[in-house]
Amino acid sequence: MRSIRLTFLTFLLFLMTVPAQGARIKDIAGIGGVRDNQLVGYGLVAGLAGTGDDVKNGFTKETIVNMLIRQGISMTGRDLKADNVAAVMVTAKLPPFAKIGTKIDVNVSSIGDAKSLQGGTLLMTHLRGADGEVYAVAQGPVTLGGFAAGGASGSTVGKNHTTAGFIANGAFVEKELKYDFERNRSLAVNLYQPDFTTSMRLASLINSRVGDVEAKLVDSSSVLVQLRDSYHGSVVGIISLIENLDVPVDSVAVVVMNEKTGTVVMGENVRISTVAVAHGNLSIEIKEEKKVSQPLPFAPAPPEGGAPAAGTGANQNVIMGPGGQTVVTPESQVTAIEEKKRMMLLPQGVTIQDVVRGLNAIGASPRDLITILQTIKAAGALQADLKII
Repeated sequence: MRSIRLTFLTFLLFLMTVPAQGARIKDIAGIGGVRDNQLVGYGLVAGLAGTGDDVKNGFTKETIVNMLIRQGISMTGRDLKADNVAAVMVTAKLPPFAKIGTKIDVNVSSIGDAKSLQGGTLLMTHLRGADGEVYAVAQGPVTLGGFAAGGASGSTVGKNHTTAGFIANGAFVEKELKYDFERNRSLAVNLYQPDFTTSMRLASLINSRVGDVEAKLVDSSSVLVQLRDSYHGSVVGIISLIENLDVPVDSVAVVVMNEKTGTVVMGENVRISTVAVAHGNLSIEIKEEKKVSQPLPFAPAPPEGGAPAAGTGANQNVIMGPGGQTVVTPESQVTAIEEKKRMMLLPQGVTIQDVVRGLNAIGASPRDLITILQTIKAAGALQADLKII
């Protein structure tokens, strides 16, 4: 019994000596109710150099007609022909506490058959929230991250995407969202990555560093901060004090692997048990070469009938003269090489450096690591969650 207690105390001392990386609360959590809001609108981009929508499609033509009618131009009985206008969807994010007149960025995306939005100007577009209310108005020249050009023969050249653009500070906020912080006597601090250990540390840190408040652990992602009656200061000041505190962040052991690029990222808490690994590759290389036999300029011509010249065998490689023939003979070389690596013993890793050092010992490339880690996980020797993207 005494030995069990000593072992448990030793384990606790080990946990206390493991360095925990701290991060500001504002970088790992947000205040409940304080967030961005999505805005969306439908509009027109004009001024395109013949790369706009075909007005035969209904919604673009109808939008142009309605826009001209609002400008006092009647389109009754007229045949509309235009290829320098494109129908687009405009999206933006309304930041919290944005005031009337604040400028925000907008994204512009074609929804018709326009070939490019290059050189276009977004006409005044209302941006609405989820409640249907107009919160911003967007307008301005569209900036693209690429280009496209084509010739009369149909050949084209381009770079990046040309049917989606961006307008920096392209919208003005016209309506504010209401926030009444001063009346609130409680605040929720929500972690971006839920974790019980981090939440417990967060609540304990707030209670020890911030006066006149009480932090309670709600769940793995939320800590409720209640202001006591003795506090008469600003709620904004409390939030500023809380979000600048450094809290040790804990996380689960994760190995993220991208099979497309061969990228492997391992978290700090990844551990590996003692395991033996052997990894080898079989590579097969095939080389094809074409050899050409060209007759010499003064070689004797072959006799009539195509028979070989005197003194030559039928299977010999004879170079003929002016009457000879150029012969192309293919040659193939096939080589198979199998790497024979001896089995390596990977000892139990205590840190991520030990794990990486052990995997490098067998000469594994990043793409090899994906297969090796999957196999080690299947053997139950990898104490981490595998995520393949």
